[in-house]
Amino acid sequence: MATPVPYHAGTFDIAVIGAGHAGVEAALAAARLGCSVALFTISLDAIANMPCNPSIGGTAKGHLVRELDALGGEMGRAADATMIQSRMLNRGKGPAVHSLRVQSDRMAYHRYMKEKVESTPGLLVRQGEVASVSLDEEGRVAAVTTTMGGRYQVKAAIIATGTYLGGRVFVGEFSQESGPDGSHPARELTRCLVELGLPLRRFKTGTPARVHRDSIDFSRLQVQEGDEPVIPFSFGNWGKGEYRNLLPCHIAYTNEETHRVIRENLDRSPLYAGEIQGVGPRYCPSIEDKVVRFADKERHQLFIEPMGLDTREMYLQGMSSSLPEEVQLAMYRTIPGLENVQLMRTAYAIEYDCIDPTALRPTLEVKAIPGLYGAGQFNGSSGYEEAAVQGFVAGVNAAHAILGREPLILERSGSYIGTLIDDLVTKGCMDPYRMMTSRSEYRLLLRQDNADVRLMPTGHRLGLIGEEQYQEFLAQQEAKEAEKKRLAGLTIPASGAVNAWLEAAGSSPLERGIRAAELLRRPQVTYEGLAPFDPERKDLHPHIVEQVEIEVKYEGYLKKQQAQVEGMRRLETMPLGDGIDYQAIRGLRLEAAEKLQKIRPATLGQASRISGVSPADISVLMIWLETRRGRTTDDTQG
Repeated sequence: MATPVPYHAGTFDIAVIGAGHAGVEAALAAARLGCSVALFTISLDAIANMPCNPSIGGTAKGHLVRELDALGGEMGRAADATMIQSRMLNRGKGPAVHSLRVQSDRMAYHRYMKEKVESTPGLLVRQGEVASVSLDEEGRVAAVTTTMGGRYQVKAAIIATGTYLGGRVFVGEFSQESGPDGSHPARELTRCLVELGLPLRRFKTGTPARVHRDSIDFSRLQVQEGDEPVIPFSFGNWGKGEYRNLLPCHIAYTNEETHRVIRENLDRSPLYAGEIQGVGPRYCPSIEDKVVRFADKERHQLFIEPMGLDTREMYLQGMSSSLPEEVQLAMYRTIPGLENVQLMRTAYAIEYDCIDPTALRPTLEVKAIPGLYGAGQFNGSSGYEEAAVQGFVAGVNAAHAILGREPLILERSGSYIGTLIDDLVTKGCMDPYRMMTSRSEYRLLLRQDNADVRLMPTGHRLGLIGEEQYQEFLAQQEAKEAEKKRLAGLTIPASGAVNAWLEAAGSSPLERGIRAAELLRRPQVTYEGLAPFDPERKDLHPHIVEQVEIEVKYEGYLKKQQAQVEGMRRLETMPLGDGIDYQAIRGLRLEAAEKLQKIRPATLGQASRISGVSPADISVLMIWLETRRGRTTDDTQG
């Protein structure tokens, strides 16, 4: 096949390669900051596609969406606009792990995001496969070229290729080069990235089948309704409209017959036959993986969820598979309610190319190539939410580098976004990275309800949170603090009514009056429950009420965790320069010196989280830094 003659197709500040959840957020952030952006996608019909479950949020992922919204990202607003069902997960546990999750209308979500990128000033959406990234004489990004020969001069490029890069789909004995949902893969870019010296590897993920709604017997399934009232994802949407659940989801279970069908056909699974070389996600295994790894488990739960309001496609969450198509059909039909089920889309596994994220800076810029950034699954993560937040950070940092502004580096003590990026660039990942609340040392501080408190000032400072929304946020915070102060000074007298209420709630009665704040700290007592004994209470915004209750009830724990953050802050603010020769520092163990030399941490705090770097190594580094600082001071004074 002849190679097209390159031609000058345009000049932009930034090229974003890929228009999935990472690429869309990157392009929107950079364009809103004033940069000219070209957003490339293999198909305009796949912008912000949801090739797996059309849902946003979930455990820890909901935190990421709220944080992204507080910074000025788009995902939370898109989720609210396209919601089919909304549920708050983990309500039976503490507020640190409460996580919002919505089932979205897949095509509506795509249309929403397509309209956003098409209508954003300074942002050109272009269908085309990027084949190469070119560098200038200084080794900086200079241009990207498409397979059709279009050469676009740029100052930075963000790779957000999702599962398209070198994509190959597997279903039983069948495999072919493919992107998700039967789309074209990105074939050419991998060769260029290898030539540029990027450390690439193969990861794998999978997606379940889609089945026809009319072939399901819903009378045999467990109904899962959404929560009422619906809580929006976006802080800007609270109290700004009526949100309601439109369709239920359903729950079903596998059984021993299901497991028998799977076990008898494991030799036809490309995963167990050795056809798949990529490393799959540890925390989202295929159904055949579950049956093998948890052989003693009698059943596995699956969720049957709608793909949209104007389609009869239903998604079988929890049953991703790469078994042959006929085996999949036999397997699904062993499940009560699915005895006559008809496939609309076959489940498949997909392999793709991605980078070792330790090759990236905390800004998500490739260390070896100024102006080249990675985001989303290209960085080794999994999930729409993980991709979106990385895209936002990469977009902001690419724009800031061009505009001469300070980089955006979020601390892990201040956000799950900071935790995610720090984990990737510091520790790396051996399988697709998924965010979980357990990954943070500070999860009581990093709740989804206070993402605005933690990050909206940053979003406003960036220029991505408007003045009206920011003033509304400040007014809410003022009202919150006033209410906390009022509760601290309000006395609830002992009375028969109060004690009857406390005893009914399972709490001990009062012998004397007690401050309302102190009473609220009891596990059985809620802010709402106090209302009959607090006639002076103002009618507050539900978001303020939520924060007041949590901050009063958990005040002691919050102070302890904040003290831990302050204790670590000294290490986080001790910078380590790019030019340090760690192998020349006496006292560092060989493994530590090699890891430090490879990852080149930005701060001593980041160095302390590198696998293979011990507390003793950190002590050596601290002494070395103090000694060098002393020498620098002496040289200056001399």
